[in-house]
Amino acid sequence: MENEVLPKAWKSLMSSSTFVPVIVKNIERIHDREWSMNLSRHDSFEMVYMKKGNAVFEVSGQPVEMGPNDIIIIKPFQYHKFIVKSESCEFIVLSFKFENKDTGEYSEVSLEDFLNFVSSKESGAFISLKVSQKNDIIVLLNRILKERESNEIGSEFLSHLLVLELFVLISRALKMEWENSIKNKSPKLKELIKISVNYIHNNFERNISLNDIARFVFLSTSYFTRAFKEEMKISPISYLLKVRVERAMELLRETDHKISDIALSVGFSNQQRFNEIFKKHTKMTPLQYRKQYNKNH
Repeated sequence: MENEVLPKAWKSLMSSSTFVPVIVKNIERIHDREWSMNLSRHDSFEMVYMKKGNAVFEVSGQPVEMGPNDIIIIKPFQYHKFIVKSESCEFIVLSFKFENKDTGEYSEVSLEDFLNFVSSKESGAFISLKVSQKNDIIVLLNRILKERESNEIGSEFLSHLLVLELFVLISRALKMEWENSIKNKSPKLKELIKISVNYIHNNFERNISLNDIARFVFLSTSYFTRAFKEEMKISPISYLLKVRVERAMELLRETDHKISDIALSVGFSNQQRFNEIFKKHTKMTPLQYRKQYNKNH
């Protein structure tokens, strides 16, 4: 029955993700300055959205200023406490884990993009986001809370889908934050491009794509392409093809392997494509190159 109402986009997401986010607790609170919280930690992720007021979160000894429309996501097992700074604070807390949809077991892993980011050293013990009141994430948060309070038919299933959508939006927002954070950090951006170059050299024999390379440094393909071209004076795909052709030239000179085998060994799916790219770079076919080299040596 569920498969009948599940949109195709969700079918793809559900089938490709072993672990899916599940809310284990949600609360809405209003506190004033008199309220105090003891240091605590939880075995789940904790997402706090500040609706009104100002406060300070202390997460693993690090203070985090919180104001209206700020979001903080605290990783599991991180000591934290909450200090109200304004007359009153209104906030929403969602606690969530990642459940194996086949076995029902909980895990600390998540949807692929989210996991890639939260496991990064850049994010530390928590992640913070600044959004507008009309942001899709906030609209979705309120829908989730409303649906979890509803007793209507299908509310639980709809709530589950909304949580999945929430994490897709969070993943996109985190990627944007990540890109914004490095735009003015030239050394950091140079380091990321260097990492991507190493990734190409270590993986060019595989069927890797532009998306694979950009994802490795957690950048969108469009931003990564611009940054790579600015730094390397060549597009990422052109650089990948250049590396493949240079390796093919070595193999043509140093071995007597068949040209079709060389094409496959350097990452081309077929010899015709290999011949086209090779000729574009060297002005001769692989066979002509081998004959020319053998003649000269």
